[in-house]
Amino acid sequence: LGTGSAQAATPETHRREAMQRTRIEQGVRSGRLTRGEAWKLRRGERGIHRMDRRFSRDGHFTRGERFRMNRAMDRESMRIWRMKHNRRNRV
Repeated sequence: LGTGSAQAATPETHRREAMQRTRIEQGVRSGRLTRGEAWKLRRGERGIHRMDRRFSRDGHFTRGERFRMNRAMDRESMRIWRMKHNRRNRV
């Protein structure tokens, strides 16, 4: 596994972060997320962003860092889905 493939994780991470932010904002606009839920989700996204900055300080992601980042993003994605579909905010 070369450095080039380790660096390739960063653009994917940024794309996923942007997609998740869009999902949160769409949930707020549609009324599926309350302000409090959106705040919690945004806080989770900030944590992922901090992790991304910390891992990429040396210019590349190791295999372990990429695994941890993807796992955190998968968990956050599931949190977004659960909050948008929790039946609390039927429109």
